[in-house]
Amino acid sequence: MDMTLEVVPVPVSDTDRAKDFYANQLGFTVDMDVQVNESLRFVQLTPPGSKCSIHIGEGTSAMEPGSLKGLILVVDSAAAAKTVLEGKGVQLSEIDEQSWGRHVYFTDPDGNAWALQESFARNQQRAAAGQ
Repeated sequence: MDMTLEVVPVPVSDTDRAKDFYANQLGFTVDMDVQVNESLRFVQLTPPGSKCSIHIGEGTSAMEPGSLKGLILVVDSAAAAKTVLEGKGVQLSEIDEQSWGRHVYFTDPDGNAWALQESFARNQQRAAAGQ
């Protein structure tokens, strides 16, 4: 039996502001933006290259805006990703170097916390496979 994680809810206070941040600053694709009724709106966005999306909107989460911590986006190079996103106005931490990889941290406009992770093992596996 397969079980794929495909959509993660991210609690936000202002759907349009969050949609702008994720789409225009982070480069996520807007898959859907549906206003079901006055109190229910679903916006689904997918990071470039990902098979897992996030959804934001009114009436879609019982979590408090900004309460989601620890989502990780895997990148080939933390330094390159940091440079690109800072060029789009995203405020990021300095690169955190660990023995297994590098991390860069940021928050969305509500304070939901994310990390960009460069995995040394993943990059080595990809290089060995010729990718």
